[in-house]
Amino acid sequence: MSDNQNLLAEQRRALILDEVRRRGGVRVNELTRRLNVSDMTVRRDLDALARQGVVEKVHGGAVPVAEPSTHEPGFEAKSALELRAKEDIARAAARLVAPGSAIALSGGTTTYALAHHLLEVPELTVVTNSVRVADVFHSAQQSGTEGGRRPGAATVVLTGGVRTPSDSLVGPVADQAIRSLHFDMLFLGVHGISVEAGLSTPNLAEAETNRRLVRAARRVVVVADHTKWGTVGLSSFADLAEVDTLVTDAGLPAAAREEIADHLPGLVVAGEPDGDGAPRPAEQYDGQDG
Repeated sequence: MSDNQNLLAEQRRALILDEVRRRGGVRVNELTRRLNVSDMTVRRDLDALARQGVVEKVHGGAVPVAEPSTHEPGFEAKSALELRAKEDIARAAARLVAPGSAIALSGGTTTYALAHHLLEVPELTVVTNSVRVADVFHSAQQSGTEGGRRPGAATVVLTGGVRTPSDSLVGPVADQAIRSLHFDMLFLGVHGISVEAGLSTPNLAEAETNRRLVRAARRVVVVADHTKWGTVGLSSFADLAEVDTLVTDAGLPAAAREEIADHLPGLVVAGEPDGDGAPRPAEQYDGQDG
C-alpha cells in the first residue's frame, strides 16, 4: 500500500491522536485502512506521538496517556494538534470582531491562529500576554511602504510577566498591567472546559492572569477545539456563567453541544460540513430549544 501524500505527517498524527482519545485506543491495521498509508508509516507516527508523551504504544496499536492535571504541554507540541479545527475556529471567531475594537487575546495556539485572521481588521487595539500573538501583529506592522507602519495596523500592548511553556506571560507583572484595562472582547484559549470545573489550566500563575483578563472584558469568547471539552486542569479560573460565547469545531459531539447550549448564551460550531462534505459557515446555537 502506497503512502497517502495528501496528508502531512503532522496532520496525520493529529488525526491519529484524535482517534486514540475519542475511542480510547486504536490498532495499527485500522489506521492503515483509514489513512491509506503503509503499516511502517503508521508505526513511525505512533513512535513520534509516544515520544511526545501523548500516547502509549501497546501490542498492535496505541492507547492514550492519562495526563496529570498539572501537565502543561509546550507551544510547539500543541501547535501540531487539531490544525484544521483551529483554523476553522480562528476564521469564525475573527468574524465577531468589529473594526476599531479594543480586544484581548490570551496565550495559546488557537489564539495564535486567530491573530493571523485579525490582521485585516483595521484600527484594532490588541492587548495580549502571548509573545507569539504579539509577534504576528508586529511582523504585519513592518509590512508598510518603505518600512513604515502599515495603514490601519493594530496597536498592540504586550503585558510583561514570566514566560510559561505555552509562551504566555503570567504572574504579578502581567496581572498589574491588565488590572486597569477594559476590553470590548476577550478571546481566551483554554487547557480544559467542563460544566463542573468551568475553564481550567494546569498553571497556577496563568490561572490568576486569566482571571484578570476575564474581569477586564465586557464580552468573553472562548476559542477551544472539541478535545478541550471534558478536560480539567489543576486550577479553575472562570465559571461557564462568565463566558458569553464558545467557538469550537465540528468534532464536538451532539450531546456535548446540547449540554453546552444549556449553560452558555452562545455556541458557534465552525467548519460544520454540509451534505457533500464541503464546509459551510459557522453554525450558531443560542442555547434555546429548536
